[in-house]
Amino acid sequence: MKPDNRPAEDPGPLDLVGRAHLADPRDASYTLARYPPDPGFGDLVRGFWVPTWSVPPGEEAPQRVLQHPVCLLVVADGYARFSGVSSGLATTTLRGRGWAVGLICEPATGYLITGQPVADFTDRAVDLVEVLGPPGEELVGRVRAAMAADPGSPAAQRSAVQAFHVTLARYLPVDEEGLLVNRLAALVEGRSDLTRVSQLCAELDLSERALQRLVHRRIGLTPKWLVQRRRLQEAAERLRVTRTPAVELAALLGYADQPHFVRDFARVTGMTPGEFAARHRR
Repeated sequence: MKPDNRPAEDPGPLDLVGRAHLADPRDASYTLARYPPDPGFGDLVRGFWVPTWSVPPGEEAPQRVLQHPVCLLVVADGYARFSGVSSGLATTTLRGRGWAVGLICEPATGYLITGQPVADFTDRAVDLVEVLGPPGEELVGRVRAAMAADPGSPAAQRSAVQAFHVTLARYLPVDEEGLLVNRLAALVEGRSDLTRVSQLCAELDLSERALQRLVHRRIGLTPKWLVQRRRLQEAAERLRVTRTPAVELAALLGYADQPHFVRDFARVTGMTPGEFAARHRR
């Protein structure tokens, strides 16, 4: 297992973590290593990210994320959390020196881990041990022991990532409904032509009511939100790496007109597309 140690300020187009992470290219306070899941874990895990940071005293480094439709498991030196999907813009503020090891779940995984509808965790995080019980205590202990000496070491990071694999093995194989919701998310994220809920229903041969129930239980939001999140992530990516005018970008993303696109983008990110491009373009 080899880490992807891209510089934090250059996430790269279409990168899983970089597409969601609205990294400020001026922010040099952290480095980010990325690891794929082990073979056989692809239905549970999208990947791992391991940031290490050093922020000057008295300063802060906000990290803003347009989260994918998945839950997150994060163990750091000072906390361990299970997070549901953030419907808006998720922000984590880095201070001082630190590290974290994060697991990006597949959409199927949150329900398997919690044993309850993932909608119960939308826009909130809880202590990881509260969700996992004694295996969670073991996981946190193993991750912190692995990262204690040198959190920047690839060997330490690989050991921490393996601790997650050991804990997650009990949830394999993924159930049929879980595989279905994974397929749904892959369709939405990979097909920019799917812009209406009726199209998703046709692709999966589900009624609209059945699709709504599936997404509520396994992701915690709505099919319409899935489409909207994919649009916003694509918009943010294009604004960072191209100079596509907003009117053209709105058409590419399937918006009826530019004002609707600008309004949706600003409502979630807090910036107009022009303001976002000025700050985040590489």
